[in-house]
Amino acid sequence: MGEIKQPNIIFIMSDDHAAHAISAYGSRINETPNLDRIANEGMRLDNCFCTNSICAPSRASILTGKYNHINGVKTLYQDFDARQQHVGKILQVNGYQTAMIGKWHLGHGGNSDPTGFDYWNIFPGQGAYHDPEMIEMGEKKKIPGYATDITIDLCLDWLEKRDEEQPFFLMCHHKAPHRPWDPDEKHQHLYEDIDIPEPETFNDDYDTRTYAAFEAEMRIDRDLRKRDVKGEPPEGLSASELKSWYYQRYIKDYLRCIASIDDNVGRLLDYLDEKGLTDDTMIIYTSDQGFFLGDHGWYDKRFMYEESLRMPFLIRYPRSIKAGSATDAFALNVDFAQTFLDYAGIQSPEDMQGTSLRPIFEGATPNDWQSSMYYRYWEHLDPEHNVAAHYGIRTHRYKLICYYGEGFGLPGTSDKKLEPVWELFDLEQDPHELKNVYDHPNYQDAVKELKEQLYGLKEKVKDFD
Repeated sequence: MGEIKQPNIIFIMSDDHAAHAISAYGSRINETPNLDRIANEGMRLDNCFCTNSICAPSRASILTGKYNHINGVKTLYQDFDARQQHVGKILQVNGYQTAMIGKWHLGHGGNSDPTGFDYWNIFPGQGAYHDPEMIEMGEKKKIPGYATDITIDLCLDWLEKRDEEQPFFLMCHHKAPHRPWDPDEKHQHLYEDIDIPEPETFNDDYDTRTYAAFEAEMRIDRDLRKRDVKGEPPEGLSASELKSWYYQRYIKDYLRCIASIDDNVGRLLDYLDEKGLTDDTMIIYTSDQGFFLGDHGWYDKRFMYEESLRMPFLIRYPRSIKAGSATDAFALNVDFAQTFLDYAGIQSPEDMQGTSLRPIFEGATPNDWQSSMYYRYWEHLDPEHNVAAHYGIRTHRYKLICYYGEGFGLPGTSDKKLEPVWELFDLEQDPHELKNVYDHPNYQDAVKELKEQLYGLKEKVKDFD
């Protein structure tokens, strides 16, 4: 199944869309038929992870193929310096038509406006769901409509006007389903007459965990705001009833936003079919990180726990990828850029830190494929969610996390220092990460080995801080 020519590449990325809210990943809470179509006609990655579970840092890693201590975006409070090399620029100078449409979320103005794109049209900051302002090639315009529809409208318009003799690279970035989860009119009554199932860990009490889990301010029953749930709860509810009320209000709007994404992905897939572009186009659906959907009683992300760490990644490219396939091989957000360059037949720069995923896409995972990954969340005790900074390693069986207790003076971090603490989870025995076994006698050999691997990965990726 070799390629005839350079593939077109469409990279669709949503914001905060957890894999366990996609039916191709076995969702218990919603159906996503158009996203499933990408999986059914291509491949589903079951172990795709972000290296820092927060929006701007993940986006910077996807563009550059570098970890955040290298690309300069460690926290939400650091803008991306778009003068640096990234995959869009490399594809552009090698004959690709390039476009960036939708949520940039890497700063704008000065040195942070998109570069390397023939056309760009972005939401400023988080952007608005309804009648959003957008910045088209530096010019601000207000566009009537719903952000998810508008993003696809703009993508289809750009595709229609492209030079059909050149391959294209389109980054299609949705605002949804980011907080505060405002659905469109079409989907605003979806799920109205049903209760969405609560996750198994909904009432997690964080027993055996460190202070980080106890102190985080992202609990469904305590930290959601009136704006998030669009109203006040009824009087007279018990504590458990109140928590469930908040969850239903939050999760239904979240899923309504996803339903709009799914519909619009269908529009894009239909367009490729109508124009005869399907076979020659690699199309990816992912999100910038995972999200807690009531898991552990939380919303948001940031932690290295599975629901936050795991990114959905669905890919279809009929010329190279077998329909209906799946893999549990590790893939990281720093791998995406080199993967695109590999398929385009372009040598990746030596300073990129990822690995092309092409072998695993084509069913030829090497014996020495990466079997561990390095993670670091830098935004120590951030003012919004109070999550402690940490780094760690995940292997197929274990996850070891160190909450190292300081922010190193980075923007958006607290100067409060905490005692370093560790967590270890045996993912085979405890897939929901409820039992920290770091101090358990039976795991001391594993702790020693994992620490050696962790420090080895830290050095390999040049994180010397």
